[in-house]
Amino acid sequence: MSGREVAVTGLGLVTPAGVGVPATWHGLLSGESPAARDPALDGLPVDFCCRVPGFDAAERLGRRLSWRLDRCAAMALVAAREAVADAGLGTDHWDPLRVGVVLGVGTASMERYEEEFAKLTCGRATEISPLAIPRSVPNMVAGEVGMDLRVRGPNLTVSTACASGATALGTARQLLLADACDVVVAGGSESLCSRIPAACFHQMGALSRRGDDPAGASRPFDADRDGFVLAEGAGMLVLERAEHARNRGARVRSYLAGYGASCDAYHFTAPHPEGRGAAEALSAALGDAGLAPEDIGHVNAHGTSTVLNDRAEALALRQVFRRPPPVTAVKGALGHAAGGAGAIEAACTVLTLQEQVVPPTANLRRLDPDIELDVVGKVPRPVRMAAAVSNAFGFGGQNAVLVFRAAP
Repeated sequence: MSGREVAVTGLGLVTPAGVGVPATWHGLLSGESPAARDPALDGLPVDFCCRVPGFDAAERLGRRLSWRLDRCAAMALVAAREAVADAGLGTDHWDPLRVGVVLGVGTASMERYEEEFAKLTCGRATEISPLAIPRSVPNMVAGEVGMDLRVRGPNLTVSTACASGATALGTARQLLLADACDVVVAGGSESLCSRIPAACFHQMGALSRRGDDPAGASRPFDADRDGFVLAEGAGMLVLERAEHARNRGARVRSYLAGYGASCDAYHFTAPHPEGRGAAEALSAALGDAGLAPEDIGHVNAHGTSTVLNDRAEALALRQVFRRPPPVTAVKGALGHAAGGAGAIEAACTVLTLQEQVVPPTANLRRLDPDIELDVVGKVPRPVRMAAAVSNAFGFGGQNAVLVFRAAP
């Protein structure tokens, strides 16, 4: 094992497939999407999304705590608690000064801002909540997780658009390798299921318009794809220095072996048409892990279901891999949770390595002939693999790639 690997000892997930790791994994293997019309989006050109079913923050966190939290932060706390419990950790098992929190967030609290701006535009400025800022500034998601877990190590939020969750995991890895922490709770959270994101992304032409078939709307790499589906969710991983995990006898789910990041420096929203920056980040991640392309047995693609992004990602994979390994794109089933997506998909990659099964790409009916990849569709595929890659890309040309290695 490389001295630059860190152990993944806990996972926590809150996704449109359900709350908890088992619910999400089961939903992915089903190959079905829960996307549906959302009353909160009534009257908009795109009125469907992927919400977390039955998520009641008050029920899960208590009325007093949930009252002050934005939905994005509430989902992060639930996922973080699951991840820490899964790792077998708690206040009796760690030095709080040596435990960090690094979270990725894209837009944070658009829903809360909508409510407060409405008061302002109606001349009701004195009714604006004093919690409006603490609820919605991006750093408070990490701050709330730190307070909830009572850990006092480095606590920060990173924002690289839809790559944020993956960037957070890479940043956490760097903290551990620098010996700044023994443990880092890292991941991402986001809720895009509100009116401003729905209206804005529609105006950009980024959303699928399949209102007659919401569950079939997100189609990564499909010839008939026409955009992504708004979603929400949180993904959390407990990362530890390998020695720390070994000394406490922790169960290791996998190892985060490498991280690579780059910027396209090309366009403010579109990816480089040849996937140049994505390929550079992937090559950097493999180099960081000390692995060759042929060592990778699976790619969890960013796979947004937009024409430009899927094509650019496919070209990037073809540049790095002589023969790309089996690919899946979980946004077909879970939609696009923006800042949370990279962490959710990283957790799914860990599960894929553990189970040695690649989930299908939901709604893949006819592979785009320009996508020269082995995209898994229809049913799960057993694959023997020792390492896997998770891609995440975002506006501004942000690219983040994670390499995971299976635990012995």
